[in-house]
Amino acid sequence: MSWLTCPTKPASAVKTENCEREPQVYPWKRQFQGKKCAPEKRKEQPSAIKEFFKGFDFGKSEGKGRKEIEETEISNDGTDDQSEKQDLTVEDGLSHLTSEAESPSGEQRFNQFMEKLGKKPSSKNLDLNNCALSAADITELASLLPLLPELEEISLSWNGCVGGTLKALTVHLHHMNLLKVLRLNNCRLTAEDVISLGEAFEIVSQLEELDLSWNSNIGGKLSLLTKKLQEGCKLKCLKMTDCNLTAKDGESLAELLNVIPNLEVLDISINKNIGCSMKVIAQDLKNVPDLKELNLHMCGLKQDSLQGLDTALQHLAELRKLDISCNREIGGGFKASTAHLASLKNLEVLDLHQCCVTEEDMTVLSQVIPLLSNLQELNLSSNKNVGLSSDPLLGRLRFLPKLRSVTISNCGLDEESLSSLAEAALHLPELEILDLSWNKCVGGNLKLLLGALKLATEIQVLRLSSCNLVAEDLALLTSLRQEGHLARLQKLDLSYNNTISDKGWAVFCRALGAFKELSELDVSLRPSSCRDCGPWFGELLAALTQLPALAELAMQRWALSESQRKQMEGFNQDNKRNIHFDC
Repeated sequence: MSWLTCPTKPASAVKTENCEREPQVYPWKRQFQGKKCAPEKRKEQPSAIKEFFKGFDFGKSEGKGRKEIEETEISNDGTDDQSEKQDLTVEDGLSHLTSEAESPSGEQRFNQFMEKLGKKPSSKNLDLNNCALSAADITELASLLPLLPELEEISLSWNGCVGGTLKALTVHLHHMNLLKVLRLNNCRLTAEDVISLGEAFEIVSQLEELDLSWNSNIGGKLSLLTKKLQEGCKLKCLKMTDCNLTAKDGESLAELLNVIPNLEVLDISINKNIGCSMKVIAQDLKNVPDLKELNLHMCGLKQDSLQGLDTALQHLAELRKLDISCNREIGGGFKASTAHLASLKNLEVLDLHQCCVTEEDMTVLSQVIPLLSNLQELNLSSNKNVGLSSDPLLGRLRFLPKLRSVTISNCGLDEESLSSLAEAALHLPELEILDLSWNKCVGGNLKLLLGALKLATEIQVLRLSSCNLVAEDLALLTSLRQEGHLARLQKLDLSYNNTISDKGWAVFCRALGAFKELSELDVSLRPSSCRDCGPWFGELLAALTQLPALAELAMQRWALSESQRKQMEGFNQDNKRNIHFDC
């Protein structure tokens, strides 16, 4: 396969509803051949889990029992002489050694099983994530589980064959009293699997993390699972992203909150039908006062859901992350639902992107958000009224000196709101990520951010996609670097700026080599567009030789000549590099 790939970039850089992507599954080599040990010279092989199996006795006691029984039977028979007894004993001993040599020990079986799947054996962590397990693998794994009493983590995620076979595994969980983590993402679990899992919860008392995300068949059946959890359960992390949860499941979840007081992470994102029961869930959030992360992204929340959630926030003083993004129907509901948001003094991450906030909402948020003194990440993307509102929320970000990430792409910024942001950014010394994509006013006005970018010594990610940038904007970026600024920049997105001239790209490429930490660069053109790559292409390749950290270069829809394409194809080999060119 060539290293030169040509995927198509999505038409929009804005986060859409398809927020989760299933990882690519790589088939593993499944052949393993173990070596037989000679009976007379059997040597114990070193192993990372040798101590774990020390207490097990595989085959020896059984051999000894047979020998003793036969010796007893012979001694009780007065007609057998001593020589016959000795011959039988020797024959039995040889038979035992041969059997032991041919039958691998429990440790060897486990090692062989893990090796054929390309995994390292561990007595505490069974990681079979994305291994393309077959039905035969599940059967073999079930036979091995009783030999692993010290397991603390089991991950079988992204293995579709687990669905419908989970009971074969859960019946052995009583051997694992130390199990703390169970991950079953995207395993195609069935209703029977949910029942089996619920029954297992009556046995596994130490479980702290349960991840059942991307199992759509859980929807409507959550009660089969939750009713089995015992009061005082030690569960700290519960994730059920995109499980097709229903309003009825929401009620079951609310009841569950009464028996898991130690819960710290609750992720029920991408369950559009659960919003109908959010008021019921919110009422029982008071029972998990140690909650630190609450993810309600794309849960079908409405304005009344937001009001119930705000009431619950007064009981969640430890909350660090709140994500209510992609709930478009809550727009207009912040005016009556932010009374307790300001009390979250420990909140570090607030995600409100694609919430259709109104001008009235912005008036309230402009008063509340600046009070979140520990806030580190703020995402307001795809809310047009952020830039159009007369209330200066962006200017008041100066009161949040711990901000590390500000994402306000596609917010309808104008020159006035951009100026307010630029002024506030002067007071954000820890800023690492700044995303201004899809705000057309940035083009030709990047100079407004000059002072802020000079002071942003920690900036690592700068996204300016589809900002109508011009040559002068690129010249500004290169001059900043030449003056010693932007020294830590790792990711630079300049895509979808068809307004930049060939001259502008030439000036940029000549100075590009100064960005020594740069690992990702995107200069792609807009979808449905195409443009010949000018003479600056040679200067771009020359600059790449000076960028030791660069691993990704996106140039989608730039038309390369035959000679330019050959230069690109030979670049890695000629320069002993491994850059992925996305063209």
